[in-house]
Amino acid sequence: MENEKSRCEPAKIQKKSFAIGRLVSSLSAVSVFTVSGWMIARNVIRPPEIPRVIEAAVIEPEPTVTPTLFPADKTPETNDGGYAYLAPDGAEEDMNVGKGTHAPEGFTSEDRKEEFYTFLIIGLDGGINTDTIMVASYDAVNMEANIISIPRDSLVDVKRGTKKINAAYAAGTLYGERGVDEGIAQLRREVKTIIGFSPDFYVCVDLEAFVKIVDAVGGVDVFVPLNMKYDDPEQNLHINIPKGEQHLDGADALRLARYRKGNDDINIISDYDRIENQQAVIRAILENLLKPSNITKIPEFIDIFNEYVYTDIKIENMLWFAEQLNKIKGTDALSTYTMPTAGTSGPPMYYEYLYEYAIVEMVNETINPFKKDIDAKDLDIITWY
Repeated sequence: MENEKSRCEPAKIQKKSFAIGRLVSSLSAVSVFTVSGWMIARNVIRPPEIPRVIEAAVIEPEPTVTPTLFPADKTPETNDGGYAYLAPDGAEEDMNVGKGTHAPEGFTSEDRKEEFYTFLIIGLDGGINTDTIMVASYDAVNMEANIISIPRDSLVDVKRGTKKINAAYAAGTLYGERGVDEGIAQLRREVKTIIGFSPDFYVCVDLEAFVKIVDAVGGVDVFVPLNMKYDDPEQNLHINIPKGEQHLDGADALRLARYRKGNDDINIISDYDRIENQQAVIRAILENLLKPSNITKIPEFIDIFNEYVYTDIKIENMLWFAEQLNKIKGTDALSTYTMPTAGTSGPPMYYEYLYEYAIVEMVNETINPFKKDIDAKDLDIITWY
């Protein structure tokens, strides 16, 4: 962590004011806030304006600092807090991916659905690597929410040495002048190349916020698919969770969500299994957050949100989303998906090839904020065939 604090700067209301990823975590905090009647004057609670489709180039300012490369003892394959490699000869080109627009070519503001919002969800691993990347949508007309998890090793069409979507945030953070803001901007640009549009809002959440949210709701009940035992003294990471139905506190829920393999390479799970574990925890959090008993924990949720969540959602809009969440009964209104892939490149990088036609179908059925369908030509995916 940076200065023992999150790399995601706190969301101060006056500066910038939905989940492990963090749709559920962040919005649920304000959800409990509104249920209790603590809402500030009701006339300040309003839905966000549907973002205007920007058709002209909106490239971020050119970087003016030297790229940061891997320390001598790091390699692009490491995921232990090492820096992502941004090739000096490709950095400026990477800042132009997505063609500098927020929507597919030919789409206009008139094509947007009413009261349909999209969100980029970023969960950090304690450093500057994105441990979780999700794109979520909320349809206020039908009161439905969808979340698509993006595998961290997804191959993206960029020039830098490590062409994984997981490296986008780190590359932008290290190469641009504006730190977190540039990291988010670069990730948004690269996400646009694989779903066709740039999400309306972003939420960046530190893992400590996840732990605190789970503890605040009294823990979660989830099914653990296998015995999870792993020890890494260097990272001070110790996992010991038995298989079966378990009630987990925040720390163990985080360990479940991050688990990949046991010591001596036993009890290995894939990144897709890991995503399923994360989604199971999200659903468990939502179930608990909808319980009336959590109304009394308002101040705790507010403190967690203000200290650990970095987002561009305004406070009056957060309160509106919170009211909307209160209308959702149970978890049936929340659907979770994993972005379709079509195999791996194998060693040394193990890129996950994205399956563009299946992605287009999934996006159009779930998170597409436009009245007309996105097409494969609107994506920029390196195909596997």
